[in-house]
Formats: sequence, C-alpha cells, structure tokens
Amino acid sequence: MCRWAAWQGEPLFLSEIISAPDHSLIHQSRDASKCKTAINADGFGLAWYDRRAEPGLYRDVYPAWSDPNLRSLAEQVQARLFMAHVRASTGTATSRNNCHPFVQGRWSFMHNGQVGGFERFRKSADMMIDDALYAHRKGATDSEALFLVACGLGIDHDPKAALAGSVARFEALSRSHGEGPHMRMAAAVSDGRTLFAVRYASDGLAPSLFYRWCADWRGWAVVSEPYDLDRAGWTEVPQGSFCTFTPQDCRITAFAPNLTDLAA
Repeated sequence: MCRWAAWQGEPLFLSEIISAPDHSLIHQSRDASKCKTAINADGFGLAWYDRRAEPGLYRDVYPAWSDPNLRSLAEQVQARLFMAHVRASTGTATSRNNCHPFVQGRWSFMHNGQVGGFERFRKSADMMIDDALYAHRKGATDSEALFLVACGLGIDHDPKAALAGSVARFEALSRSHGEGPHMRMAAAVSDGRTLFAVRYASDGLAPSLFYRWCADWRGWAVVSEPYDLDRAGWTEVPQGSFCTFTPQDCRITAFAPNLTDLAA
C-alpha cells in the first residue's frame, strides 16, 4: 500500500508535511505505521498549484528518502494546494509513468489501494477510457485508468458522481473476474481550487485516511496517516465517505458506488 499527503489552504512550504515532521511523508516511505506494507520504495511524486491553472508535476522512480532533489524542492516551493505520494507497487513496473499523482489538464489524482485481478481485465478497463483522453494513458496502473475513466464521466461537472461511476465499473469488472479484494481505495483528486478525497472498499477494509484543520498554517492537511503522531486533532475519515475541502470548509458525504445501475 502507498502513502500520500495533501494540503489545501494558505500557501505552505511543501517540506512542512513532506520532509520536516518526525513522521513526515518521507519518513513514512520507509516506516509506515497504518498499513501492512512498511516500505514504500517504488517511486514518488508531487503535484502542486500556484498561479497557473494546471499543476506542476515532479515524479521519479527512486525511493523518496534517497532523492536530495525532492528535499530541496520541498524546502523551496510554497503552494496553496499540493498532493504528494510515495508508491508501493501492487504489481505494475517501477517507472516514472506509473508514479502518482497523475495529471490530466487541470486535474490531478493520487490513490492508495488496489483493484483485485486488474491484470486480467486491464484491456477492458482501458477500453472504458474516453477516446479523447486516451493519449493521457502513459502508464499501466489501475489507478491511472480509474482516474481517466472518471475524467470521461464528467469530473469537471460532478467529481463525486464521476469517481463513483468509475469505481463502480472497475469493481464490477473485478467481481466478474472473481478476484478480490475487488476495490480498496483512499484517493485524492483536485482541480486546483477544491481538494476532494474518498475512502471506500468493497469489503469494508479501506486504506486509512485522516484530516485536520491546522490553525497555525490556516488550512487542511489530508493524509494516509498523521505526520505528527504526538499531536491531537486528527479525524479519521469514515469508510464509504467523500470529502470536499475548500480553504475554509470541510464537507463529508456518503460514497456508495452503485453497481446495480451498471447491470440495468
């Protein structure tokens, strides 16, 4: 399982979450505490928004703790919204194109979880990507395909419905191929204005997801696991939830992809 962290609020140095805390994202990449995979060494990535509509993107295949460029970048770059990810592969190759976050236009996406049996139906999953978006399919992961399918289902207009539709399609494919867990996910997606996060699993065993309002920094931290284990204030996102974070507000609603609609 992967680890990730996101920020939405006043401009913040990326290092405040990625590298500075005792249990920073970089520290989690080799000593995670909230998942079975303690080592996340199959690459990393950053997407951040500043003055342009489309995000900056930096990804590489090295373990996050071994890249001095990542630490230098994090110490110099401030962003009002950013997403950072350290990867533990669930089967696909370690390559830059398979590192999160994935970007399409102004949207960025990162994911922790798995889709059971994906290698058996990868072609079918790819066929669900809208033709106009298929050129953005650079890697081979289930996460990237899930994101691009959501983009084709109207993520610009209704991110929750688009993600729910994509998840339902992938879960249905997994169930038809008979390999579990059919869907486990803790994911974040953003258009540079609003940060969305979802926690869901077909078997009730969704990856961990937490959030906290940071009064001193004036914004929301959304993480796979807290980066400061000795401080209170973290709230665990309930399973089956869709979260919407603006610079001032957090709203949580139910997330329940409807497989029945696909069969109708």
